[in-house]
Amino acid sequence: MAEVNLINVATIIPSNIGFNLTNATNSKLITPATDKVIKINTITVANVDETNDATIDLYVDGMGTGGTGTTSTGTGYLTADATVYIAKGVNVPAGSTLVLLSSPIYLMEADILSGGTDNASDLDLFISYEVLDDA
Repeated sequence: MAEVNLINVATIIPSNIGFNLTNATNSKLITPATDKVIKINTITVANVDETNDATIDLYVDGMGTGGTGTTSTGTGYLTADATVYIAKGVNVPAGSTLVLLSSPIYLMEADILSGGTDNASDLDLFISYEVLDDA
């Protein structure tokens, strides 16, 4: 796995993406392409159903190795977890919007942002992000 050097970024491509979460099973939403890093700036979720509440799970899967220059093994260190939740069972009231992420995080190559809901088609997820490439 190659790591992007943020000092030598050649391109930064801003983007937005939206999903209507259609099922309770956790769906793969975003994964960086080879030799790219995705900087996720914000994530909001809106419950488009005016009657029923819904819950959301949102997590990053495939983590656990960290980047060059980090240590997460050995005496005194916890083992890095491969799946880390951003939101777990968060209730989104009918007709409301919540901010799930307001500070940036990075998805490295092999990380996968995944999510799901307990009420099919009730939740719209909006993600603002940038694709970084040090080509």
